[in-house]
Amino acid sequence: MIAPLSLPELNQHLVNLPGWSYDEARRALYRRVTLADFAEALALMVRVGVEAEKANHHPEWFNVYNRIDIWLTTHDADGVSVRDIALATRIDLFARAA
Repeated sequence: MIAPLSLPELNQHLVNLPGWSYDEARRALYRRVTLADFAEALALMVRVGVEAEKANHHPEWFNVYNRIDIWLTTHDADGVSVRDIALATRIDLFARAA
């Protein structure tokens, strides 16, 4: 079983993840990504979806037109784990390339 990050550990990682914050109510990382249009948002979701499937670690997200709200949590850990940090890092990389 994977362990959740402590709050100090989480805050240390958030320094390197601009745009991400901790959603205490959901025990999750949160970020809103806004792109040029729906096609770009959908393309990013597909790219993240493929990566998430490879890692067997899936985001919770909500999409309206060019906006994607993303939450990352590790259910087995009942909070944020290193798996969420890794996926958030990949999402940032993909979002910059979009």
